[in-house]
Amino acid sequence: MIAPAAAGGGWDLVAREAQQAMRSDNIVNNAQVVNVPGAGGTIGLSQLESLSGQATTMMVTGTVMLGGIAINNSETTLADTVPIAKLAEDFEVFVVPKESPYQNVEDMIAAWRANPGGLPIGGGSLGGIDHIVAGQLAQQADIDPAAINYIAYSGGGEVLTALLSNTVGVAVSGYNDFRDQIEAGNVRALAVAAPEPVDGIDVDTFAELGYDVDLVNWRGFVAPPGISDEDRQTLIDIVTEMSETEQWASAVERNRWKESFLTGDEFGEFLEVEQTRITDILRELGLV
Repeated sequence: MIAPAAAGGGWDLVAREAQQAMRSDNIVNNAQVVNVPGAGGTIGLSQLESLSGQATTMMVTGTVMLGGIAINNSETTLADTVPIAKLAEDFEVFVVPKESPYQNVEDMIAAWRANPGGLPIGGGSLGGIDHIVAGQLAQQADIDPAAINYIAYSGGGEVLTALLSNTVGVAVSGYNDFRDQIEAGNVRALAVAAPEPVDGIDVDTFAELGYDVDLVNWRGFVAPPGISDEDRQTLIDIVTEMSETEQWASAVERNRWKESFLTGDEFGEFLEVEQTRITDILRELGLV
């Protein structure tokens, strides 16, 4: 399984949770995870395409990659892969260090509006969901999204390190990238981007605070092009069986994900619509 980002981020977490679920129930003989970070996942995507016909490989993908494809003008897109399954949805959260002067979203926005470029916002790759929700919040706060000081990192682990070292003033990533530090009190969560409150996450949503910022980060698997229909079905069956294990159910609950299982052609249709939607959002924000 290719995790097209550095260790410690959302794609890596999905790959390793899937690995454990496959191993615990002996679904496959040998499940390995390989990290291929860079360019919003498009380096991993390019590598997957080069493995044409190899039905023993899958790659984790999601909303971030759609943005990476658009902003990097990638020659390879998810249309060049074989859709296997959409697994679950993850939720973005804005956090600050515990000593930050920003006690809430309004404090942060007031400082941001006064000097858009003076507040470094750390997140994942350019054009990814972290960048998009930062841009959406800026837009909602009457700040030019193109004027914000967004600093991109290759994974949630690096974003957290940048925040704790005060390289950035605010960080945005999936909730799980910050969960331990939030619970330990080392960082403070300001708000979560979700259409409705999330079980297990005791943080206001942007919608509850009056901001239309609720883009969801879904996670899924795709396979290399050129595999047979039989091999595609085998991979779908493997992921379906994995999704029904107690180990995976525990991972979904522990990571505060929301299951949204979709396979095969239905997932392929979702990918096509979602790529258009994310590209349109980036264009509206002036990022492409």
